Amino acid sequence: MVILMTAATDMEMQAFLNAGAGGGQRHIYRLITGIGPVETTLALSDFLHKKSGIDCVLNFGVAGAYPENNTSLQAGMLDLCLAELEIFADLGIQQKKKVELFRDDLPVRNRFVLDAGLRSAAEKILKAANIPYKQGTFLTVNCASGTYQRGKQLGRQFNGLCENMEGGAVARVCEQFFLPCLEIRCISNMVEDRNRKNWRLRDACAEAGKAAATIAAALTLM
Repeated sequence: MVILMTAATDMEMQAFLNAGAGGGQRHIYRLITGIGPVETTLALSDFLHKKSGIDCVLNFGVAGAYPENNTSLQAGMLDLCLAELEIFADLGIQQKKKVELFRDDLPVRNRFVLDAGLRSAAEKILKAANIPYKQGTFLTVNCASGTYQRGKQLGRQFNGLCENMEGGAVARVCEQFFLPCLEIRCISNMVEDRNRKNWRLRDACAEAGKAAATIAAALTLM
């Protein structure tokens, strides 16, 4: 299997390189997409137009965890998380207590189910490597949440496990190119009133890079 690894920043991709991917490096391509949905869409679409033979895309990096949602599943600092569903959570109209999504008669796509077969394979790989993880709904936002109140609102409205700024775009492009997509992220911070002193960005990058390298190495042998 030939894999394209995507991450938003050099810091995240470097963590993957530091971890290594065992054998099969010739079956792994890498792409730093840039931050946010627009840069990600442009970079990934351009790469896939120019490069044939990719079997799947593995998107990885860091995320902020929601402190409250409507499920019993919540992520904590440095937890690894697998995406089942990606939602463009702020693609709509911001009201006082929620994001009002566009009406059904408007042609807006905001939900993308990630490939179940690829996720199942990743689960088996992580379990075999004794790497714990959680899985659930990821929210992609254009504007990162910098307050506890916004995190609480989004987490509860969408049952969100964590938020990022690229995953929904990767999932949408992969759908357009008929490619299965997998997403794994490590929690670098809780979504709270912004306080960088509480962040563990480098540690989260390292953990995400290790998990991504473990998955990639095994997938190349399939």
